[in-house]
Amino acid sequence: MRESFIEEKLTKAVKQNGGVCWKFTSPGTAGVPDRIILMPEGRIAFVEVKAPGEKPRPLQQSRHRLLRRLGFKVYVLDTLEDIEKIISEVKNDGVT
Repeated sequence: MRESFIEEKLTKAVKQNGGVCWKFTSPGTAGVPDRIILMPEGRIAFVEVKAPGEKPRPLQQSRHRLLRRLGFKVYVLDTLEDIEKIISEVKNDGVT
């Protein structure tokens, strides 16, 4: 399964759940996650999409740590089965 296929399924699933899943690029800053999820009520997360079994490169891992230190959720997605879990966590972040 290709990374682009997983990315397409993520984008569609986020949209079906009321959010947007934009391609995230940051000119001049390499290693940023592939996608940013924006859900209702200001819920935000970043997603690094990988082909099954692939891992983030060291620079990507460094960017993920920085984003997490700043308080953002960062996910590495390499399987279709994790899409709904990620969306659920982002939608319900901070909800008790």
